[in-house]
Amino acid sequence: MTHPSLPTTESVVVAIRAVAAEYRRAVDVTDDIGADQTSRRTSAALFTAVDPDGSLPHEAFVELGGSPAVSVRVFPEDDAKITVDGVEFHDVPRDAVPAFLTALYSGLAFVKGRFFPPGYWLVVPLPGDETYKELIAGGMLTPWLSGRVRR
Repeated sequence: MTHPSLPTTESVVVAIRAVAAEYRRAVDVTDDIGADQTSRRTSAALFTAVDPDGSLPHEAFVELGGSPAVSVRVFPEDDAKITVDGVEFHDVPRDAVPAFLTALYSGLAFVKGRFFPPGYWLVVPLPGDETYKELIAGGMLTPWLSGRVRR
C-alpha cells in the first residue's frame, strides 16, 4: 500500500501529533537541527550546520504517552526507528509511521510466540499487506505485550 508522502521530518511530526490526538496520547517532541546535531552525522566538521549539498538536516525524537511506551526517532534519511515497550523497529519508512502508530493503537498489533525456535515476536500489520515483525529480546514480556499474545 502506498502511504501519503511525508517529505520532511516536520511533516512526520505533524502526522504523529494527529494520530496522538485521535487516540488521546500526550506527545513530547525534541528536535535536532543541523549536521552537527543529528545522530547519524558523527563525521560532521565542528560547528558545521549544513550538509555538503547545503541542506539543513532535521531529526526528531517523539515520545508518546500512555501504554504501551512508544517513541519514534525520525531521521533525515527518510526512515524512522519506532520503539514499542522496548521492542525496536529499525528502518521504518517515514511515510509508514502514521499507519504503524494507527495499527498499534487500534489494536491490530499482536505478539506471536513459538516453541521452536523459541521466542516471541511483536507483529504490527499495516493496511495493504505490509507487516513489521521484530523479535522481543530476552523473551521478557511487559504487561501490555502479554495482553496481546496469540498462540
